[in-house]
Amino acid sequence: MGCKIEEFQQEQKKRMRSVQDAMDALNGKWKIAIISSICCYGKRRFSDILGDVTGISNRMLSKELKELEINQLIKRTVLNTQPITVQYELTEHGDTLQTIITNLSDWGIAHRKKIVGK
Repeated sequence: MGCKIEEFQQEQKKRMRSVQDAMDALNGKWKIAIISSICCYGKRRFSDILGDVTGISNRMLSKELKELEINQLIKRTVLNTQPITVQYELTEHGDTLQTIITNLSDWGIAHRKKIVGK
């Protein structure tokens, strides 16, 4: 009997650790909004994301994009245009966040209706 409880507790610790890992990769005020912008359109330029994410500064967007790139969630491509254009898209790994973004969006709509009535 004690072994089953121990297994259950170990499994719960593992689940909590995995939630923390996910939150570490997506933490902060802006990352989900940035990923959402890229999810909605497929590929986005820096200025497009800046326009989508209300309140973010150029400097903060640049920092957050670098962190998302380090976590292999987005891919940065420099296009050979005049002037040079930088484009961002989800990596294959980042694309696995599509379901989470959709669920968050659905929940946000339902939550707004419940709280605000709209």
